[in-house]
Amino acid sequence: MSVSGTTPVLVLGAGPVGQTTALLLARWGLPVVILDGRPERDAVGSKAICQQRDVLDVWDAVGVGAEVARRGVTWTTARTFHRDRELFSFRFADRGRSPFPPFVNISQCETERLLDAAIAAQPLIEVRWGSRVTGLAQDEAGVTVTCATGDGDVEVQGCYAVACSGPRCDDLRSALGLRFEGETFDDHFLICDIRTDLPGWETERRFYFDPEWNPGRQVLIHPCPDSTFRIDWQVPPEFDLAAEEASGGLDRRIRQVIGDRPYEVVWKSVYRFHSRVVDRMRVGKVLVAGDAAHLVSPFGARGLNSGVLDAENAAWKIAFVRRGWAPESLLDSYHDERHAAALENIEVTGATMRFLVPGTEAEARHRRDVLERAVTDPAARAQVDSGRLAEPFWYVDSPLTTRDERRPFPGRPARGDVPVPAPGVLVPDCPVSVPGRPDVVRLRQLAREGVTVLVGDDAELPVLPALGDLPVAVHRIRDLDPGPVLREALGTRTDELWVLRPDAHVAAVLTRAADVAPAVARLLTRAIPSPVPA
Repeated sequence: MSVSGTTPVLVLGAGPVGQTTALLLARWGLPVVILDGRPERDAVGSKAICQQRDVLDVWDAVGVGAEVARRGVTWTTARTFHRDRELFSFRFADRGRSPFPPFVNISQCETERLLDAAIAAQPLIEVRWGSRVTGLAQDEAGVTVTCATGDGDVEVQGCYAVACSGPRCDDLRSALGLRFEGETFDDHFLICDIRTDLPGWETERRFYFDPEWNPGRQVLIHPCPDSTFRIDWQVPPEFDLAAEEASGGLDRRIRQVIGDRPYEVVWKSVYRFHSRVVDRMRVGKVLVAGDAAHLVSPFGARGLNSGVLDAENAAWKIAFVRRGWAPESLLDSYHDERHAAALENIEVTGATMRFLVPGTEAEARHRRDVLERAVTDPAARAQVDSGRLAEPFWYVDSPLTTRDERRPFPGRPARGDVPVPAPGVLVPDCPVSVPGRPDVVRLRQLAREGVTVLVGDDAELPVLPALGDLPVAVHRIRDLDPGPVLREALGTRTDELWVLRPDAHVAAVLTRAADVAPAVARLLTRAIPSPVPA
């Protein structure tokens, strides 16, 4: 499957999004060069700690997901309090039988180490530290990136580039002609990693509105490995961390949460949060991903999790174009899908920030009223916004998706739930059995091998078009799972044919075998080839 003799894809930035992009491209057989301006990995602070189930699944495709889950702390319950009273808690739905928990908390530094180990074992990936991007040009032949290195300026050639350069890449955005509009919130947030013993808190996320130890503001507490807890305090704009430490205020602040017990501060920092998105996520042969493309507040863990899903979307599309399975126009759908996902995250996290940090007196009154009523009123409880947690976006309106009027998308699901399977939605994961393939044990693993068609018991087998060496597989649902698990997870009918994308999203649900070829052509943005002769 390797096409190692071709010009590499350039990945700009060696953070988790860049690492994931490189590993996924190499998985499709493409050579990759990662460029990062830092001299080496800077393993400082926990940073993005909260990894969502479907992101673990993406990492599992490159051999890392199970180890991230094993080393991290699993939590299944999100609790929300007003002052000292619990308002509600919820657990997370799984319409299939995923092997991964809803969320795992682990230091970003540890995640990066695991991804680095996978990269070191991948001969198609070259990492160049100390290569700060200072210029970028592109033409029909590809992309030329100029890097400042210890040996002077160096030009690096690539067929495509994925810019995963993080939030502070204004020069690169400017070079690409991108706008990065949005807002910056005035309030600051103090983040501390505390090593201590808090029995009963190890498997829960806790969110406090207006606790007596941070009146008028919020506190968020996440469990992490090695008896460490991540505590986020909302603090006023004039907050001074050095003065807080010198006065003993930081110690008092910590003890108000953990009580009179020994603790160690592992890391601390103060942040302001932003809500911004670029106007385009494809610029010619450059795709923009992760924090380089969008910034959101962390309440809901939508930053890194969304960036990893950017990476998967970019990787399979570049691979399909490079391998001749799809025209370059397929890359336009990267912007269509991931920009829509970014706008969804902006909308969700923006609403959360307006509830956490009211911008007007009317918003403040509304918040006080909702929180006071939520103690006894379920309707008010539903309006409390402590952060809707990360979830994969639904590509319902994507140009690659074939709509099914029998399965209309009902919109954003309830908190903690997932959408009913339908065109555009990430397929539920289930154990499957493929004759002669003992290595394939899950539906999403099967889907990520190419284009997959699932055929119901009463549906006619489709006649596939001539697609060269494009990996297309057709499976009877009963052969994958003779029992009810897969059928119930999908909610499929016996006359249906399901077309799955290489990122395990549903491309189409059909009732006529003749419609499979047009749906696959739509997925690949290509003309419908002639059917394979009988």
